[in-house]
Amino acid sequence: MDNLVFPAAYHAAPDLLSNRVILITGSGQGLGKAAALACAKHGGSVVLHGRSVQKLEQTYDEIVAAGFPPATIFPLDLANATDKDFEQMARALGQEFGRLDGLLHCAAMLNSLRPLALEPLDDWLKLLRVNLAAPFALTRACLPLLHKSENASVVFTSESHGVQPSAYWGGFAVSKYALQALLAIWSAELSATENLRMNLVVPGPMASPQRAVTHPGEDKTPLKTPDVVVPVLLYLLGSDSKTVSGQILNLDHP
Repeated sequence: MDNLVFPAAYHAAPDLLSNRVILITGSGQGLGKAAALACAKHGGSVVLHGRSVQKLEQTYDEIVAAGFPPATIFPLDLANATDKDFEQMARALGQEFGRLDGLLHCAAMLNSLRPLALEPLDDWLKLLRVNLAAPFALTRACLPLLHKSENASVVFTSESHGVQPSAYWGGFAVSKYALQALLAIWSAELSATENLRMNLVVPGPMASPQRAVTHPGEDKTPLKTPDVVVPVLLYLLGSDSKTVSGQILNLDHP
């Protein structure tokens, strides 16, 4: 598993995702919402996932108002989802689209920062379910749809403290750190598969709802916005990166 350097001069073509079906988790806010708008702008048929129907509808309305292809809404609470729920979601996508060309995992859960000695087991289990088990289970459920695509891409998103764990980040850092192992194993198992690739992005410090929880009094002005990260996601979801797999693109430490 290697560290990928993002092409500095990269610009996504206007029709990069034309005729491509892209499922984005956590698309009601933050990076997931920015990615959903960008994917729709570049011609993708976007499936909006999130826990809050109201937030998903807001994203949907912005896509429609911009004149982009209408999206599909699929709410699901990842903290409580079961294999049956993921299979039902994949089945519904198969009935509507027949395949899946891209799966972008932006959904994340983060509790308050605190010492490991003060973290309850229930909190850890929720963090592991949303940040690690759900990306695995949803990807596994969607594998038949991804294999029906001529060029499918799965993109996981991690976090700086998931690459370099530090004090007080606890279960969140552990769950994000484990995504690297998931990527390494799965991309190795797919090494002989020409039509399906998997990669991981570490956005780095970014003005987002998650950052507001961990740094409530911080001046957000110097931080990158989700829109700055979007070109990287477009690159990995589109055909321009069809030979890239099993790599980590760390925007925190390029």
